[in-house]
Amino acid sequence: MKLLLLSNSRGPDGRYLAHALDAITALAGSRRRAVFIPFAGVTMSWSDYTATVREALEPVGIEVESIDEAGSVQAQQAAIAGAELVIVGGGNTFQLLATCRERGLLDAIASVVRGGTPYLGWSAGANLACPTISTTNDMPIVDPKGFGALNLIDVQINPHYTNALPQGHRGETRNQRIAEFLVANSDKTVIGLPEGDWLEVGSGLTVLRGPFPALRFSAGQEPVTLEPGMAI
Repeated sequence: MKLLLLSNSRGPDGRYLAHALDAITALAGSRRRAVFIPFAGVTMSWSDYTATVREALEPVGIEVESIDEAGSVQAQQAAIAGAELVIVGGGNTFQLLATCRERGLLDAIASVVRGGTPYLGWSAGANLACPTISTTNDMPIVDPKGFGALNLIDVQINPHYTNALPQGHRGETRNQRIAEFLVANSDKTVIGLPEGDWLEVGSGLTVLRGPFPALRFSAGQEPVTLEPGMAI
C-alpha cells in the first residue's frame, strides 16, 4: 500500500496543500485521475470543496473529480474501483465516516488501496485510514453507526497535534485526552501528528515526514519523541 496522511491541509503561508505538493507528486507517480471524497466538508458545499482541491493539485497535473458527481451509490462504488488515486479531505470526521458508511464506500476504498491504489488524506481523511476514528479532535455532529474506519494502518492518528493549553483554560490537554483513550484502548498506539507533518506509508514502513517531531503514545508509557525520517 501507498498512503500519504497529512495532519492538515494548509501550510504556514495559508496555501492549500502547497506544503506537501512534492510528497503528493511522489505518491501519485504517473497517475493523474483522482477521485476526491469531500464528505467531511460541512460548512462549505462539496462542489466548492472539490474546486478548492482541484485548483491546488492542478499545478502537479492531478485531475480531481468528486465522488459525489459519479451518480448513484453503485456508480460511486465503481468510480472508487476505477480510480488511479483516492483523495479524502478533512473537515468533520464523523460526517465523513457516516456518509462513507451510508454509501457502502468503506469496503470499496479499503479494497482498492490494499490493491495498490495510492491514498491521500488530510486531517479527517487521515483519521479515516486508521483502525477507528476515535482519536479525531472533531465534535460528533452525526452518528456514524460505529467508529470503525478503513483500518489501513495499525496506529491511530491525532491530527493537528499540540499539547498547548491557553492561559486560563481549565479543560484537558491533548495529552490527557490521548491518555484517556489509551486507558480504554490499551492495545492501541497513537501518533500525535503536528500541523505541517505527515505519515508516509509504503514498502511495509510508516515514516514520519515534515519539519517537526511527533509523539508516539502507548498505554502506561511516557510519550516517545519521533524525529522526521523515523519509522514509527
